[in-house]
Amino acid sequence: MDTIENTEENSFFSSNKKNSDLKGSLIVGSTLASVIIIIAVLFLIIGIIVYNGWQTFSWEFVSAFPTDGMTKGGIFPAIIGTFILVIVMSIAAVPFGTITAIYLTEYAKENSIFAAAVRFSVRTLAVVPSIIFGLFGLGFFIQFIGSGMDTAFNAGELHWGQPNILWASLTMALLTLPVVIVSVEEALKTVPRELREASLALGATKWQTIKKVVLPGSVSGIMTGTILAVSRGAGEVAPILFTGAAYYLATLPKSVSDQFMNLGYHIYIMSTQSSDVEKTMPIQFATTLVLLILTISLNIIAVIIRSRIRSKKL
Repeated sequence: MDTIENTEENSFFSSNKKNSDLKGSLIVGSTLASVIIIIAVLFLIIGIIVYNGWQTFSWEFVSAFPTDGMTKGGIFPAIIGTFILVIVMSIAAVPFGTITAIYLTEYAKENSIFAAAVRFSVRTLAVVPSIIFGLFGLGFFIQFIGSGMDTAFNAGELHWGQPNILWASLTMALLTLPVVIVSVEEALKTVPRELREASLALGATKWQTIKKVVLPGSVSGIMTGTILAVSRGAGEVAPILFTGAAYYLATLPKSVSDQFMNLGYHIYIMSTQSSDVEKTMPIQFATTLVLLILTISLNIIAVIIRSRIRSKKL
């Protein structure tokens, strides 16, 4: 009798094990298939862009001004404009995002209503369509702040109350601010709580602990999040449509009060406003290739910085 019961029990466990192994194999197979599909789509997109844009891509293309209705020449003003936009945007977004993340992680109480309101605001900003940021920048930065500055300092003469690279950069800073806050906050949380407590136990103040222990311990994550936010901002078009991007400029921007050309906006114009889209198609792909190279380069820089900082810690 015991032998029969043991046999039935072993058969039951064996059947359950086979079902568990089958489910595990299905899960692993589905995951692997999803990863392969994602990688294949990525390489397909990159391959199409490189194949169609490489023939037009050259040193002249990245160093010359556009000519003949932007059907010839290069995209140098768009590259410079995108670079300036990214720099000013980073200067505006990264400090505020880092300070906010430090407050949420180190100073805010667990049940703080204000901290909950800040987190709700960050989550809300993260899902707002980018075109809304562009309309906000037009109404707030240009028509309110810019026009107010002209009235107060320029006797009403139009200078700041018009689209320019400063207002476009600040609008993009608002767009990327949630990315910076979330990434920096997650990086700060990776620092063990024991290190904070040890620092405080040795007599360090709260700020000294943050400055000497928390920030150095999370700097790789902070840099990575910052570069990722910058990468996103470099390719956005909708927020700068109303706040500073220009169709074509014969000169480079000389100050933050000037308009600018942008790689993403240049692609948009060439694909929607050109009288002969087929003729400008190679330029569109080449410009997309330049923007892709810029974005990939920023991500590679983030990986290199993170790896070097981690290696120094070890």
